[in-house]
Amino acid sequence: MIPTNPTTDAGSMFRAARDFLIETATDYTRAINQFAWPRFSAFNWALDWFDGVLATEHADDRALWIVDAAGAEQSWTFAELSARSDQAACWLRGHGVRRGDRVLVQLGNQVELWETLLALMKLGAVAVPTSPLLPPADVAGRVSRADVGHVVVRADRTAGLSSLPPALTRIAVGRPADGWLDYGDCRHETGPFTPDAVTRPDDPLLILFTPGTTGWAKAIVHTHVSYPVGHLTTMYWAGLRPGDVHLSVSSPGWTKHLCGNVFTPWNAAACILVYAAPQPSPGTLLGLMERCGVSTMCAPPKAWRTIAASEPERWRGRLPRLRELVTISEPVSPAVVHQIRRAWGLTVREGYGQSEATALVAHTPEQPVTLGAMGRPLPGCPVVLVDPVSGYPAAPGEEGEICLDLARRPLGLMAHYLDAVEPVVAGRTTVPDGRYYRTGDVAVADELGFLRYLGRVEDVFSSADHRISPVELEGVLVEHEAVGEAAVVPTPTAADALPKAYIDLAEGYRAGPETARAILRYARSHLPPYQRVRRLEFGPLPRTVSGKVRRIELRNRERAGHRRPNEYRDEDFPELRD
Repeated sequence: MIPTNPTTDAGSMFRAARDFLIETATDYTRAINQFAWPRFSAFNWALDWFDGVLATEHADDRALWIVDAAGAEQSWTFAELSARSDQAACWLRGHGVRRGDRVLVQLGNQVELWETLLALMKLGAVAVPTSPLLPPADVAGRVSRADVGHVVVRADRTAGLSSLPPALTRIAVGRPADGWLDYGDCRHETGPFTPDAVTRPDDPLLILFTPGTTGWAKAIVHTHVSYPVGHLTTMYWAGLRPGDVHLSVSSPGWTKHLCGNVFTPWNAAACILVYAAPQPSPGTLLGLMERCGVSTMCAPPKAWRTIAASEPERWRGRLPRLRELVTISEPVSPAVVHQIRRAWGLTVREGYGQSEATALVAHTPEQPVTLGAMGRPLPGCPVVLVDPVSGYPAAPGEEGEICLDLARRPLGLMAHYLDAVEPVVAGRTTVPDGRYYRTGDVAVADELGFLRYLGRVEDVFSSADHRISPVELEGVLVEHEAVGEAAVVPTPTAADALPKAYIDLAEGYRAGPETARAILRYARSHLPPYQRVRRLEFGPLPRTVSGKVRRIELRNRERAGHRRPNEYRDEDFPELRD
C-alpha cells in the first residue's frame, strides 16, 4: 500500500488552530493566553488542507481571481485548482521531479504559478521561488547555490537561460520553446494524484532568497510546517475570514507574495485577488477594489503614500466591503494613516516579520493602535528584546534586538540557512546560553508592550552620545512635501558621526539649494538637536531587485569621506547654523 498523509487528523488539527484564531480575531488577550501551535507527526498543506478541506468544503468558492492590465479577468475555484495542480504534479513526476528535488520557479502572476507551487508541495519537492525580474546571471547563481535540478520558467525567459547546466529539466510555461518541455502538456494528465510517501513536518518545502540589502543574499530553508502553518499568525494580524476577497500588492518570487498571495489568504479560505500588471496607478488600484469587492488589503508603505496623495476621500462609500488594511516591511507615516482614516474610517495597521519567520508582531483588529509602533507580539510568538552587546534581556524602556525565545519556539521560524553547516537556531549571532533566535532588528517597547522599530542592528548608530534610529528620522523627513523617500545613514566627521539623509524627491520637485534649505529647515524644526539631519544628498536610492534600499551601499559611500555632487550641508546655509 502506498503511504499517504493522515489527512483527517492533520487537517482537523490545522483547522482547530485556524478556527481559534478566527474566533479570537478581536480578543487579543484570549488569543495570546490560549493559542497553541498544532504539533504534527505528518503534514502536507497542499494535500491535508487545500485538497482535504478547501477543495471539498469550499469546492465552488472562488480561490484565485486574476485581472490583467486590459481589465480582462479569469478566476478558478478551490476544486478547479486542486484538479489542475493534480495534473501538474502527475506530469512533473513523469518528467523526473522527485521528493526532495529542488525546483526553481520563475513565473509571473499567472495561474500556473499557483498550480506549480501546489503541485510541488504534493510531490514533496522543494520550491525555489524566483522573481521574473531577476537577470539570467542571478538565476544561474541560484541554480548552482541551491543545487536545483529542474526549472519552471515563463517561455519569454528561456532564451536568456541557455547557459544553464545541461542536466537540468527545463520546463517552459506559456508556449513551446526549443529544447524545453511544454508545461501545457500537463493538461493531458488524467486521474487523481497519489503521494508516494508521508510528508513529515520537518521536510523542506521552500528555499527563499533574501533581497540582499546588506550584502550576500541569504538562502532560507522553510519546512512543510514552518511556512504554511506559520502564516496563521499573518492571517490573524490581517483579520482575514472565510469568503474574504484579499488584495496584496506584491511581486511574484518574493516572500511577501508567498505570504500575501498564497498561504495567508488560503489559510482563511479567502479569495486571492491579483492585478497582473506592474505598478498600477492609485485610480486603477482603487477601481479594481471597487469592482471586485475587496474586503482586506495589504500594501507596502509606498503604495499607501501614493493612495493618500490621490484624494482617497473620493472613494468614500464606494468600497463598502473594505474592512481591514495592513502594511509591512517599513513604517507608514502618521500623516498617511490619518489621511486614509479620515477618508475611509479605517486604520492602516502595521506588522513585522522576516523571510526567516512569519508575522511576529502587529497591530491586530479592533485593538488599540499606537502610531509609529509595529504593534504587540502575535499569538504563539515569544518575542523578547535582548541587549545586542550582552545577549541578555534588555532593561524595561531600553532598546533591544528583537529575538525569539527558543524554549517556546514558534512554528513559523525557519529550519536553517541553506549554507549553514548546522541548523541555525540563533540567527545572525549567538548568545551565552544559545536561548534566542536573533533577528538583527532593533526595537524599543513602551509600557503597554507596543514595539517601535528602530532599524537593523548595523543601521542604528551613535551621534553626540545618543543612539540614532534612521527609521525615526526618515519618518519625519517623508512628512515634508518635497520628500518622496528618504534613507538616513551616519556620515563620519573628525569629531563625530552625523545623520545624513539620501533623498529621492517627490514628483514635481527639483534638486537644488532651495529645496535642500527647505528640507533641512523642516528637519531642524521637527527633530531634537541630537537627531537633527545635518547633511542631505539628492538622487535615486540604490535598491535590490525586490525594491528594498541597499543601506550598505549608502554607508560605504559615506566611508569614502569626500563631498559628493548634489550634497548639501547645514553650514552651506548661514541661517541654519547653530
